[in-house]
Amino acid sequence: MDAVGLNPRKDEMPKKDERLAIPALGEYYNDLLHVDAWVNGRTKVVQAQSLLCAKLQERDKLIKERVEYLAKKRGITFDEMWEQILNGTAQKMTPGEGEGLEYKPGDES
Repeated sequence: MDAVGLNPRKDEMPKKDERLAIPALGEYYNDLLHVDAWVNGRTKVVQAQSLLCAKLQERDKLIKERVEYLAKKRGITFDEMWEQILNGTAQKMTPGEGEGLEYKPGDES
C-alpha cells in the first residue's frame, strides 16, 4: 500500500474547513429542528442547511438593497462593495463619514 497519499506534504497547507459552526440552539429549538427533520425525512444537519438556505432566499432582495446602500455611501459600485465584503477587505465607516448623503433604495447615480 502506498503511504504517500496518507500524509500530506509538510509544505502544503491544509484546506480550510468551510463548514459553518453554529452555536447550540437551545433545548426548544433543538427539539423543534429534530421533529422538523424527522417529518421531512432528513437529518438535522440537512434540515438546518435547508432552512438556512430558504431564509437567505427570502432575504436576497433585502441583502442586495443593503449592499447597494453601503456602496453608494462609499461612492463605489454594488459589484465593488460585494467583492470587498466577500474577500474581507470591506471597511466599516466611522461616524461622520458619508454625512449629508440622502439615499433612497432604487436611486440611480
